[in-house]
Amino acid sequence: MTTTSAGAIVPSADITQWNPEDPKLWQPKLAWRTLWTTTFSLMLGFMVWYLVSSLAPMLQNAQIIDQSQGYWLAAMPGLAGGLLRLVWMFLPPVMGTRRMVIWSTVALMVPMLGWAWILTIPQPPFAGMMFLAFLTGIGGGIFSGYMPSTSYFFPKSRQGVALGLQAGIGNFGVSVVQLLTPILVTIGIFGGSQQLVKTTKKLVWMQTAPALIIPLLVISLILAIAFLKSVPIKANFRQQIDIFTNKHTWFMTLEYLLTFGIFSGLAGQFGNVLKELFSVVPTIGWLGGTTIAFLGAFIGSLARVAWGPFCDRFGGGVWTVVSAVGIAASTIPVLVSLTTDVKGQKDLVNIGLFLLGMFLIFFFAGVGNASTFKQMPMIFEPRQAGGVIGWTAAIAAFGPFLFGVAFDVFPKSGVFTFVLVYALVCAAIAWYFYARPNAEAKS
Repeated sequence: MTTTSAGAIVPSADITQWNPEDPKLWQPKLAWRTLWTTTFSLMLGFMVWYLVSSLAPMLQNAQIIDQSQGYWLAAMPGLAGGLLRLVWMFLPPVMGTRRMVIWSTVALMVPMLGWAWILTIPQPPFAGMMFLAFLTGIGGGIFSGYMPSTSYFFPKSRQGVALGLQAGIGNFGVSVVQLLTPILVTIGIFGGSQQLVKTTKKLVWMQTAPALIIPLLVISLILAIAFLKSVPIKANFRQQIDIFTNKHTWFMTLEYLLTFGIFSGLAGQFGNVLKELFSVVPTIGWLGGTTIAFLGAFIGSLARVAWGPFCDRFGGGVWTVVSAVGIAASTIPVLVSLTTDVKGQKDLVNIGLFLLGMFLIFFFAGVGNASTFKQMPMIFEPRQAGGVIGWTAAIAAFGPFLFGVAFDVFPKSGVFTFVLVYALVCAAIAWYFYARPNAEAKS
């Protein structure tokens, strides 16, 4: 509580005493209210971050950009997301939860306003779209602030569930925007138009998708102002960088780069890959074409939410091993599909095997996303754990950029072969340091 100049007592936005490990100093209602408020904001952030991955195939169909430009356009949010996470990771103990979320939500509105405008232009400039694609990386950057901040609000025994819920539901923003964008663009309420396919003269209004995200951000801003508070965990920049002297910071960076780096990278480029490799994509119900790409992010997000309780019960280390081995095994059907001719036609691959492998990769990546976030609060003390979560998330956020460049420059089979080998290396590290009976930092 604070006292105004008029002598009135009003609720303070900052809490002076807070220790979630002490039942007397922990307020579970505030913790869960903070979780749900920031999770809604985070989900919108992922929608902003992955909007371009949904628009890129449509822009190619409209003959506004070519295949290579599509990969680079979808890669820019990943580059920006990784760089901006290196900024946001330091904000929780400096700004506090409330101020950080409020200003982050305001920042998310900037690229959406820009995309809602530029897509009304019949032939939008590619340089302008690349700049706005970079700005959507703000939606990825906030993750490294929100997740450490949430870890402050919960005892270690419940952080697996809390962080799993926040990250998993936040990740659903990817599948939501990839599913809804093809639907929303058929609604012409903001002027301007684009031709989906020049020969059919079918019109879509791409600007509708970013325009309709803006009012959701306004709602999120109001919720943040009304419900959020900040807890007394403070640290300056110099105090926060001590995490880099701990070897487990680097090991966990490798692990999370495997899990979330693959999730974010493949989710960002899945639509582009489908469009390049397959002339015909199977229809599932009413879903067809590159719209099916949303299922990858959906599966990974669902696994992340579901595995939080398992990680709390059995520990995160063992599930990180399972995740890494699962990812390695799942690349095998993908590699088989990419190296097998169907009916002698070199431009075709076995799409059934490809989709099976991809969906399994997303599933095991989701499991690993949950397990690694359980491990970090167990390995590090609270202030350091927040910094490590932010740092590892920052590096993993480069996934869409790395996969975008790799898919444009290297053979697809070479990319997935690297994923297989890297996953096995991560499995060995996780087993030796975190999962075996006498592990150094069993978690």
